[in-house]
Order: sequence, then structure tokens, then C-alpha cells
Amino acid sequence: MTTQNKTTNLLNAVSKTFKYFAIPAVILTFLTGQTVHAQDRVITLDEALKLGVESSNMVKLSKAKVDQAIAQFNQAKDGELPTGKVSFGYNRAEIPANTLDFGQSKIGLPKSADAFLGIASLNEVIFGGNRLKYAEQSTDLLAQVARLDIDNSRDVIAYDIINSYYDLYKVLQSKKVVDQNLATIDQQIKQAQRFFDQGIVTKNDVLRFQLQRANIELNGIDLETNRKIVNYNLDILLGLPETTQLTINTVAEDNKQLNPVTDYIDTALSTRYELRQLDLRNKVADVNIKNVRANTSPTLAASAGLYYVDVSADPLPQSGKYITPVTVGLTFGWNFSSLWTNKNKITEAKIQQDEVGFTKALTINNIKREVNQDYQNYLMALSKIKLLQTSIDQAGENNKILESKYQSNIASATDKADAQTLLYQAEINLELAKADAGLAYYTLIKSTGKLNK
Repeated sequence: MTTQNKTTNLLNAVSKTFKYFAIPAVILTFLTGQTVHAQDRVITLDEALKLGVESSNMVKLSKAKVDQAIAQFNQAKDGELPTGKVSFGYNRAEIPANTLDFGQSKIGLPKSADAFLGIASLNEVIFGGNRLKYAEQSTDLLAQVARLDIDNSRDVIAYDIINSYYDLYKVLQSKKVVDQNLATIDQQIKQAQRFFDQGIVTKNDVLRFQLQRANIELNGIDLETNRKIVNYNLDILLGLPETTQLTINTVAEDNKQLNPVTDYIDTALSTRYELRQLDLRNKVADVNIKNVRANTSPTLAASAGLYYVDVSADPLPQSGKYITPVTVGLTFGWNFSSLWTNKNKITEAKIQQDEVGFTKALTINNIKREVNQDYQNYLMALSKIKLLQTSIDQAGENNKILESKYQSNIASATDKADAQTLLYQAEINLELAKADAGLAYYTLIKSTGKLNK
């Protein structure tokens, strides 16, 4: 289960506890009696995004892949350069049978012979069916694909940071609401005890408030544990020391004026890195088809060679003991069998290009669904905020009425506790709804491909 799911489940459990026990949680440091220390760092979302993207190993890995693609492109360009080779060898021959008899004449060879052979050659392809040109184009396009991976990595890490940031904000807000209302609960316990001493309420009324506080302490343990987990994970994402305690004072309420959903879909279709990569891969496939077709083209190459042949035992040149032939030539070649063996390779390359087109069509449909879903989720989050703001007004008025009745001994402690439960629950739900709306907004922006732009 992810940290986000754990956070959501915990906060849901806290909300359910509200229904029966009035308050969701309390900070662990209060429960254990430990000294409360100030948070090490107050951080904004912009600061978190900057730190996280700069320190992300995922982004660094994507950059390394770009460097690798550029190196491959440079290797392809190196193919245009002429090739050269130099060699120098020594051979010694022992000739035990060194006489050839041709009847009236004989040829006698020495018992042994030495030979030195040096070769220097230079070759240049004049025309190779544009294979080198296509190799350069293909590797250049793949380098552009790799650069888009950097953009995607930044988007992924940015969204992870935003997710964890809002998770931490939700936990901290839950704890803050608890702190604000904890004093009120303690006052109610004291008041109920005083009324009990005066015979106005029963012992059961006092116990009910004490039971509420006990449940606060139980939920507080879970809440503090979850805060530590989310805080630790965010420290890792931001590249901060793992002991850094983070706090978030506020988050921007992204209640922005929305454009029609078609505007966001159009933006996504022109921006999303997946589609831009597929466009580049389609170009790569087109270059591959041309490269395969180039197999049927003839080739023309120029060459130059220098030979040093020395038959003396001394490798140093001696007059009359060596020769130095120099050669210059053109080589024309044509593997004409490729005219009938290459057609299936071209067919395969075209199929690969068609697959890219089919993949793009599927990706477009998926992006449209994703953007529309995120758009509707954001609208729903905004609607929840409006509804919860109304609920707080209603719950607050109801709580005032029950408080007055309780003070006048008209309403029971149970009625008073239930009224306060509704108010506290509305307050914390509103804070969580604001955080959910903020995350929903960034989710929508991510789906358009504009998260880091």
C-alpha cells in the first residue's frame, strides 16, 4: 500500500471517529510528554519542487541517456571520415630444399631468406547509398527522443513531490485542528465535572467526555506515525537530511477559473511527451525504411596504398634491397541480389512504422480520457469545498444553540457532544478537501503536459 493510500485511509478513519467521539487525533509528543521542538524547516511547494528536481537521480539518469544518445550520434558522424591503416611485419623463411631442376637449367634458392613488409592504406567511401546519412539522421532523432525523457522524468518527480507535499499538509492540518480544539475538550471535561459536583449532570456525562479524549490519544498515535513516514519520504525526494522535520504553513487554494475541457485536451495533444516521442519514432521508422532501400544501391570507394617491401635482413632501407609500390584505385560494388532479397526487409520496416502510428492513436485516446477524468475530478473537488463551507456554517450555528441549551441544562451532554462532533468534522473535512482540490488541480495540469512548463 502506498504512503498516499495509507494517509487517505488514516484520515478517513479519523473522520469516522469524529462521528462517534468528536475529535480525530492529537500529536504524539503531547501524549508522551516529550519536549516539543520547533520544526527544522518550513518549506513551500515551489522550494520543494526546485530541490526535488535538482537532486533527482531519475533526472540524472535521463540526462545520462541523452549523453549516450549524443555519443552514438557522434559515432555515426565518424562514419563519414576516411579509414586508414598502417602495418609493418617481418618474415623469415628457411628453405631446406632450395633447388628447382628444369632439365638443362636449374634455379637455386638461398637456404634462408628475410622479408619486411610495410603497408599504409587510406580508404574513403565516395557513395554508399546514403547509408551514413541515414545513420546520422536516425541517431539524431533518437537523441531527441532521449531529451524528451528528461522532461518526462521531471514531470514524474515533480508530481511525486506534489503528492507527498499535500499528504504532509493533510496530516499537519489534521493535527492543527486537533490542537485548536483539544483545549475546548479539556474545558468541557472540567465543566462537566463541576456540573456533576453540583448534581446537574450524571457521572455518565463526565465519562463520555473522558472517553472522547481517550480516543483522541489513540488516533493521535497513528497520525503521528503517518506524519513521520510522509516526512521521511519527502526528505528523500528533496535530497534533504533524513532527520529534517518539515512543516507547511499553508497551500495555495487552486480555485482557478477553468477553461472548457476541450482546451485542456488540445493542450495535452500538442504537449504530452509521449506523442512528441511517437512523432520522432515515426520519423526514425521512415529513415529506417530509406536505409533498408539503400541496400540495393551500388557503392563507390576510393583507396590509396603505400607498400614497403625489403628482402634484406636489415629492416633499415638499403639501396637496391627494397621496393615501394604506391597504389591508387576506385572500387565499384553492387550486390544486385538485394533487388529481390531486400523487399521483405522493406515490408518489415513499413510494418514497424505502422505500429508506431497505431500506438499513437491508442495513446491519443488514453490521453483524452485521462484529461477529462482529471478535469471532472477537479470540478468535484471544488464542489465539495463549497458544500463543506456551507456545512461549517450550519454546524457552527447548531453548536451554538446546543451549547446554550446545555448551559441552561435543557440539552444533555450527549446532544452537546454530537453538535460539536459535527462542527469539528466539518472543519477538518474542509481542510482536507482544500488539499484534495490542490492536488486535483496539479493532476489536471500534469495530464496536459504542462506541469513543469
